[in-house]
Amino acid sequence: MTYLLMVLSWGLFYSLHSALAASKLKRILKAKWPSAYKWYRLFYAVLSTLLFMGIIIQALVMPVKEVFFPSKFGQYAGYMIATGGVMIFLKSIKEISMKSFLGLRPNEQFEEEPKLVTTGMYTQVRHPLYLGMLFIFIGFFLVSGTVGALIHLICLLVYLPLGIYFEEKNLIAQFGESYLEYQKEVPAFFPKIHKKRA
Repeated sequence: MTYLLMVLSWGLFYSLHSALAASKLKRILKAKWPSAYKWYRLFYAVLSTLLFMGIIIQALVMPVKEVFFPSKFGQYAGYMIATGGVMIFLKSIKEISMKSFLGLRPNEQFEEEPKLVTTGMYTQVRHPLYLGMLFIFIGFFLVSGTVGALIHLICLLVYLPLGIYFEEKNLIAQFGESYLEYQKEVPAFFPKIHKKRA
């Protein structure tokens, strides 16, 4: 029952993430309630944080049951992969205005045209935040080897194709042709391996 509750919690978290980020919902709110809409991002950030904290609390009280017992090499690899994920995540965040992203500057949503970020990590992949999260979750599973860590990883793997699909739809609706061109040049998730010319 504990594991099912964890799966349902992740399902709720990811579903709300996609639903609240939908362009159509934003357009409706902006048109009907412009004064309330300026706080939309802050509401979204607070709600996401509360839901994520609920998942963390569940993870802390969940009984520890091993899927496998990690070897020293496996744990070392897990720490390296998770560290790489954290670095990708942090480098990606540097390209974004966090105050605007979190809704701490609500008026910017009206005063400034949104800009398509194509610098830094975004020159390698279109969704580096998701890539960083995947590495973190894989690393955590390799280090701990627990059922809980496996549930976190599987839920993320199930969500990623859906999350990327809906996010791409929103970005195309928002940026149009410029995002379609960006799609052609930069892969969604895994960086291209450039072969050296002889």
